[in-house]
Amino acid sequence: MLKKLGVSSSGYYSFKKRVISNQELRKQSLLGEITEIYNESHQIYGAPKITAVLRSRNHIVSEKTVGNYMRELGIKAIWVSPYKRTTIDPDFDSKLKNILDRNFNPKAPNTVWVTDITYIHTLTGFVYLTSVMDLYSRTIVGWHLSDSLSTSGVVKAIENSKRNNILDAPVIIHSDRGVQYVSKTYLEATPAAKFIHSYSRKGNPWDNAVIESFHSLIKREWLNRYVIKNLMHAHKLVFEYIDAFYNTKRIHGHCNMESPYEFESKYAI
Repeated sequence: MLKKLGVSSSGYYSFKKRVISNQELRKQSLLGEITEIYNESHQIYGAPKITAVLRSRNHIVSEKTVGNYMRELGIKAIWVSPYKRTTIDPDFDSKLKNILDRNFNPKAPNTVWVTDITYIHTLTGFVYLTSVMDLYSRTIVGWHLSDSLSTSGVVKAIENSKRNNILDAPVIIHSDRGVQYVSKTYLEATPAAKFIHSYSRKGNPWDNAVIESFHSLIKREWLNRYVIKNLMHAHKLVFEYIDAFYNTKRIHGHCNMESPYEFESKYAI
């Protein structure tokens, strides 16, 4: 076989005995951390900021090296051009009110929804889960999985939520200030006649802590068990957790150790 392949026996056995160098192990570790930091920053951080975070974690690494590794990974910082920025109302930030104000315990179903996006790693790249939760019972009323961070994924999650629920009165819908949640498309999908928009304050992830906690939960309890192949595989796993377990079976301290569905079913009793 070695002769057919044109490989010497000494070269073959030398290859088998070869071990991964410490330099290569360090590189693979850095690639993983760079990807993690990049996604935690919502794809905002470039090489300078990622280098600063790595150094804060006691890594000795140059900005040039981080930039080279980012190019290998095919990632770069999202940058909004000054021209586009001038079209935004200068009073925009002041118009985004935190109506929810961390009141995470509403008294009835379908009075407060919270929503957020999280990333899921697959062998073919990241996919993005948008979830919408009813704070009364912690039920996930709608979700959507997409292979991009476009607003369409958020809107599909909202549409699924509206399809699954009858809204008798306007619902407070709370999110962070991500571009998806301040877009015209999102605002059209959540019209003022049915929704009251609420936004976390700048740099305050705790303002949307419950849905962020859920996204940590689904990864810790379920997704992290698997090597996820692709979008289809991720969709199957998310469905198995949310629809077949979390909403219907998983007991929750907030729900008096009942599942979200069981807890909500007793509201009218």
